[in-house]
Amino acid sequence: MTPIQKLADQVGFHSSYIDCFGNTVEANQQALHSLLLAMGYNLDNDDVINASATKLENKSWLSLLPAMQMVASEAPSHRAWLSVAKRDLDKFLSWQVSLESGQELTGQVALSSLAQFAHHTIDGVDYVKLNIDLPKLDEGYHSLSATLDNVSATCHLIVAPKTCFSPNEAANYRMWGLAAQLYSLKSDNSWGMGDFGDLKSLVSESAKRGATAIGLNPLHPLYPDNPGHISPYSPTSRCFFNTLYIDVTGVSNYAACKTAQAVVQSPEFQNHLQDVNSKEFIDYPYAAHLKFQVLELLYADFLEKHASKKTAFFKEYQAFCDEMGADLLEIATFDALYEHFRKLDEHAYGWKAWPVEFQDPNSSEVAKFKKDNAQRIGYFKFLQFIADSQLGAAAAEAKANDMPVGLYMDLAVGCDGSGAEVWGDKHSFVSGAAVGAPPDAMNTLGQDWGLTPINPVALQEKGYMPLVKALRSNMRHAGALRIDHVLGLMRQYWVAPGMAADQGIYITFPLDDIFRIIALESRRNKCVVIGEDLGTVPDGFGDIMAASGLLSYKVLFFERWENGLYFRPEIYPEQSMVTVSTHDLSTMAGWWTGNDLKWRQDLNLYPNEQMGIDERAGRVTDREQLLAALEYEGVLSNHEFPATKPAVMNSELSRAVQAFLAKAPSRILLVPLEDALGLHEQVNIPGTTDEHPNWRRRMPITLDEFWQHTDMQNLVGVMNQERPKG
Repeated sequence: MTPIQKLADQVGFHSSYIDCFGNTVEANQQALHSLLLAMGYNLDNDDVINASATKLENKSWLSLLPAMQMVASEAPSHRAWLSVAKRDLDKFLSWQVSLESGQELTGQVALSSLAQFAHHTIDGVDYVKLNIDLPKLDEGYHSLSATLDNVSATCHLIVAPKTCFSPNEAANYRMWGLAAQLYSLKSDNSWGMGDFGDLKSLVSESAKRGATAIGLNPLHPLYPDNPGHISPYSPTSRCFFNTLYIDVTGVSNYAACKTAQAVVQSPEFQNHLQDVNSKEFIDYPYAAHLKFQVLELLYADFLEKHASKKTAFFKEYQAFCDEMGADLLEIATFDALYEHFRKLDEHAYGWKAWPVEFQDPNSSEVAKFKKDNAQRIGYFKFLQFIADSQLGAAAAEAKANDMPVGLYMDLAVGCDGSGAEVWGDKHSFVSGAAVGAPPDAMNTLGQDWGLTPINPVALQEKGYMPLVKALRSNMRHAGALRIDHVLGLMRQYWVAPGMAADQGIYITFPLDDIFRIIALESRRNKCVVIGEDLGTVPDGFGDIMAASGLLSYKVLFFERWENGLYFRPEIYPEQSMVTVSTHDLSTMAGWWTGNDLKWRQDLNLYPNEQMGIDERAGRVTDREQLLAALEYEGVLSNHEFPATKPAVMNSELSRAVQAFLAKAPSRILLVPLEDALGLHEQVNIPGTTDEHPNWRRRMPITLDEFWQHTDMQNLVGVMNQERPKG
């Protein structure tokens, strides 16, 4: 084993992996070298590399306590472990547990009385690992300190449950809901895109028709000063929310603010509103310009009329700022800096383009900027406060209407490397590398998602707090949370800086700990968790996920036997969320008519012409097999079959597909609005940027018109028959 391979093994990189075709792919050595460099390891010579590998190998032995310890809350007794030199076994150890509640527990113990469970010799010194019994601890985030002679150490001590809050605990029946791309919603109150006011309306009207959940695209913050950056899966942070979703007319001081009303009611502004709302595709910069100019007026009014008088509105804002603390200050400071440097250079997209002294959030220059620009930073805090309040109002509407799940949120895989989260915590991220996926049948060159990976070693050193914060933020108003690419919590495919996506390497993540963290936050927030486990799933992963109480993510298009026949509904596991399609796949109508294949052909997404020919031929068989499954299940009669040559979608097929899935024991069924309305175009085509209008499609009809649509009415009827509320 070479020194590089030895170090890589200690870090957790895989030496090889099995691809989706069953082939063994060896780790690219150049990629391995680049990734280790990106993680901060010195690779100047073999001696240095070997020293780093040895340091990692011996770390758990040479430290009195590890960086982090997980305690299973369900264990009959709680214990931690420590490492000491064997020669010290005749000594006493003092320990202290600082509980999350603020309480402190202390004790002293003779090392000779502790159970030994491992031995190791380093440079002639014998070391032993010992278990120390602790009092039974409440679930939560604690810390353990230990002192032996003059040596003291502290570690994160997390007590967490095995399983997540389950849908059975939320409701004792099989639920259904609608999945919406929030930006795509259209109403008479729209300012160019869907907003939190539209969400509240959708919640209210859906609840009346028996829906128990509203699934949403990620609502993570993007860049207020760069509204052209639109992918919800490439956020500046996974905490807080995208302020472009604010319903300006729903802000508390909107109606009473004379300056805002004068602007909005002006003929010029009304013409702009009519123009931006008439567009087929969302013009984000246009919508942002209209929204933010009025929000700035509302903030000025807030400072003048509310902050100075300490009104109830101001007290709500102040309570939010106090609750969010340093994290809110950080993202607001980042947004203010981003705006500041974009004014100096319109191409300064992110902190890497700023002067070096501003690339450190703890620098004296950033401290001075905070002081000099406190009011502007306050504006960005205000936007987050409004966004959080309006999303909270939509969640409260769901609760008031007896929706057991309510908002079903979506957690992205990671963050854009130019954004606030990486800027604020560079030590936890591997700058320059990217999370992606290896080559498969759909993407033969692999995928580079452009998201900066988090360092699993640093994640443990921080007691998983970057993950905890992301979970808390997204569960804050949610009854369910979908974790995108949940497989990445077991292993992630990293693309090295400057290298192609098909040369990536897998790295191991501490899955058991992470699943317990998820379970802890899930139970604290009474939030069901769904793991998006599509793709090549490692052996045993499904069982691990199920044992932790996460729901599997089942998509009709993929749930088939090897011969192509579709699984019958009863085959679907109860512990799953089921849907026809996802944002990265075709709609049902688009699939049936082959619209997705046409896009793929037109955009040259096939690596060779034969693959396109084969897929088009295969779709003919796919249609026949779907019709056979629907007819067998009794949800579609032969005389209701749509035309197949050429393939034409009909309402009967749309209804039958949802009725088919509704029969499954799966606890939650989500119907994308695009399918509920029989639309042909999909939300996003992976592997494209501007070639396809990703994330920009608006609904062709308004929210009020949804419920008169034939396909929507059919859907509601089917769901209330197959999955009645209560």
